[in-house]
Amino acid sequence: MVSRVIPVDPFDLVIFGATGDLAQRKILPALFRRHCDGQLPQSARILGAARRDMLAAEFRDLVADGLHRGVPDADPDQIRSFLARLDYLALDATEDTDDTTQTTGWQALVDTLGSPQTDRVRVFYFSVGPSLFAPLAEQIWAHGLADTNTRIVVEKPFGHDLASARALNKTLASHFDEGQIYRIDHYLGKETVQNLMAVRFGNMLFEPLWNSQYIDHIQITVAEMVGVAGRESYYDRTGAMRDMMQNHLMQLLCLIAMEPPAKFDPDAVRDEKLKVIRALEPVEPHHIVRGQYVRPTGATSEDLTYRETVGAERSTTESYVALKAHISNWRWAGTPFYLRTGKRLVARSSVINVFFKDAPHSIFGADAGRHANLLTIRLQPDEGITLKVTIKEPGPGGMRLIDVPLDMSFAQALGDNIQNATDAYERLITDVIRGNQTLFMRGDEVEAAWAWTDPIIAGWGARGDVPKPYDSGSTGPGDADLLLRRDGRDWRGIKP
Repeated sequence: MVSRVIPVDPFDLVIFGATGDLAQRKILPALFRRHCDGQLPQSARILGAARRDMLAAEFRDLVADGLHRGVPDADPDQIRSFLARLDYLALDATEDTDDTTQTTGWQALVDTLGSPQTDRVRVFYFSVGPSLFAPLAEQIWAHGLADTNTRIVVEKPFGHDLASARALNKTLASHFDEGQIYRIDHYLGKETVQNLMAVRFGNMLFEPLWNSQYIDHIQITVAEMVGVAGRESYYDRTGAMRDMMQNHLMQLLCLIAMEPPAKFDPDAVRDEKLKVIRALEPVEPHHIVRGQYVRPTGATSEDLTYRETVGAERSTTESYVALKAHISNWRWAGTPFYLRTGKRLVARSSVINVFFKDAPHSIFGADAGRHANLLTIRLQPDEGITLKVTIKEPGPGGMRLIDVPLDMSFAQALGDNIQNATDAYERLITDVIRGNQTLFMRGDEVEAAWAWTDPIIAGWGARGDVPKPYDSGSTGPGDADLLLRRDGRDWRGIKP
């Protein structure tokens, strides 16, 4: 199986915050790999922009160092040809546009890019803190850098709550049409996340069973081994609910639960996702668990607690959250969705488990035990799909039933084609250039997610809730296990 590489149209890409971690670790390496595969046209230009005062040659050296670390097997000739595409300008997003006494970085950007061209895509990537999203949009518009063929890419977080998300959307909409705004969530660019739609809507085997009549419950887990080091200030203002649940896990929930769109195009897909979010019931306080990691008994002082990491002895920010959600529509009435995410857990794992109901009547007797099908969709690290089915245990001695997996590891089934598959940022950036918004969130979708999330967070403050402690390297607080056990269920183990 050979994947086709289809070149994108000529483009200019400006990366604001180009000297920062995200640009150096993800965006520029992603563009480099697309360059190596021949997907970037010869005339494509990539321009870095940041406050840091440096020469273009120094910026290229910085990028080269990052590529040598992030893409260790890179061809030196390919690195040199990629660096030749790069340029750099120092500018400040908050520069006074009314000051005409000096040549600003923005004027230099105007001189470098020239007037917008109808046959050339122009992309502005906001790889900066959210406080700069609105000023950047305003500066781009004020300097005449945008036309109908211009796109802006906005990294999360898309606001801190519903009010700030609405304000940001209003500012962006005052300068750009919704079709020009690409709110990027890298989770949606993962190969297996997109396969959720292929599995559901491309296989007659599953879709007729994809409802409350046949599915007992669904678990979505995004577990991380890392803590919050390096993101202390941001994370302590945000927490797991805002950082992960409101966006990444919400998107996975939508793809699992949405109705089949009429066709596979951006608005049709996003219309169905929006319906799922709006159908979510408010979460009851006893259906949610917050946690905060602590030092395990016997661990060394180098194993920092959450509070030690962020330098706040009384922090009540959660590094873990688990909840039980219900979707009020005909397809999912009565089927609970259990979602959990956390830092410093036992393994790095992102997985969706779909638990089908038991057979309504067992003909094999009590000794056969209870058996039900389980569909497991692994997003990382070992991407693949497993379907657990019930068979007879081999050998004599009667009808003894066991559960065995039908396992499709993408690495084994697809070989080099999956090993060399594009990563999330490669796919999403090329989608921006092509003008395909299917894997990007729409403004009303973001606001609907915050409208569901805000009352949960407000309730914690009103009740004075404090996160439950859990040991680093564990599966999370014990109260999260009780969340399911009250319903006669258990979490699937977190496995690497």
